Amino acid sequence: MKVEGYEKKTTTVRVNHPGRNPLPDHLRKEVIRLEPTEDVSGLKCVGEEITRVLEYQQGELYIKEYVRPEYIKPNEESTESKRVLATLPSMPIDKAIVGPFLLAYLMVSKFVDHLPIYRLLQMFSRQKVQIDPTTASNWIKQGCNLIIPLYEAHRRQVLAARYLSVDETPIKVIDKNKKGTTHQGYYWVYYDTGQKLALFEYQQGRAAMWPKETLKDFQGYLQSDGYAAYDQFDRVPGITTMNCWAHARRKFIDAQDFDQEKSTAVLTQIQHLYKLESYCQDHGFSPEQIKAYRQEHAVPALASLHQTLQDQLNDTLPQSPLGKALQYSLSRWDKLCVYTQDGSLRIDNNLVENSIRPVAIGRKNYMFAGSHEAAQNAAMLYSLFATCRLHGINPMEWLADILSKIKDHKINAIEELLPQNYKK
Repeated sequence: MKVEGYEKKTTTVRVNHPGRNPLPDHLRKEVIRLEPTEDVSGLKCVGEEITRVLEYQQGELYIKEYVRPEYIKPNEESTESKRVLATLPSMPIDKAIVGPFLLAYLMVSKFVDHLPIYRLLQMFSRQKVQIDPTTASNWIKQGCNLIIPLYEAHRRQVLAARYLSVDETPIKVIDKNKKGTTHQGYYWVYYDTGQKLALFEYQQGRAAMWPKETLKDFQGYLQSDGYAAYDQFDRVPGITTMNCWAHARRKFIDAQDFDQEKSTAVLTQIQHLYKLESYCQDHGFSPEQIKAYRQEHAVPALASLHQTLQDQLNDTLPQSPLGKALQYSLSRWDKLCVYTQDGSLRIDNNLVENSIRPVAIGRKNYMFAGSHEAAQNAAMLYSLFATCRLHGINPMEWLADILSKIKDHKINAIEELLPQNYKK
């Protein structure tokens, strides 16, 4: 494959999809001449087949033009003999003008940079390139269809972990069966701390049945914020449920306006637990060392904190903010202490919450998903882009490369294309 200046056309020129609106003439053109892999010595070039796609790089739209000379034996132009022609590189979407980098740019801009499609198209319009919003949305949809096998492989890998943090966040969805209002759906997010993987799943509600189905084969530690939907896993053999000290701490922060002295006393003791965790991280302790350090220092600190909570509960109004904070922690005490049993466990659920933050930003900018299918497509992209971030992978470079090769990649080796396994 060679990139060169614009080539003069030979005898016959066929441009793919002549009925489509032509691409703008003012855009820079990159011409790529593709010669057949067969030996064409002694053959006559009788024309060229030209395929043009709209591409994107570094703030610029441009045209990538693939020129493929057609060869035939001399004196056989009028026959039906075989014409020798180079194979066109795979395109992410058949019969579409969008190239892999432009498609990746649209998807990354919306789900990483949180730009609504109409704003992106306004930016293109300033470059005198008009793309219909429906067309752009359809491109994104077809791009998502391409990566479904990748998402499914990612999902299997996450759910095979022995330690998951889980949380959920709402998303408004347009439902064609609900006129005049939007549907309240939820992203359920599962985070594998050990491998640094995030999995988003869209479900139409927040009921306990959703995580029950997702985690039906899960075995290991399951950490949550104490939402009742996760209580069902207390009774599942092979699952150890945990709670999150960050959520417990927030209850006492909120209670400070009611009783500053008592709330601050508890917060000081919780902060000591976090200082112990920081000490382990700062000194690069192994999981075995972390467990030993927690057993020596955190377990006694937790016993002291438990006594403080019980003492305060005895003379605090149950329905007051402080009373509710005390009951929240005491009713979940065993689950709050599980983290001391294994050095690979975390004191809180903050990592999964960090993965959810892009959804909150996206909600402010594009407010809702256009359908339940669109919400699940977004969940796929949030999963893979969050994992890119966790592994230091540029999402634009990764996705453009994946979109250009996934159609030709062996399905039984699809895991090679995941961000956590990615090698360009």
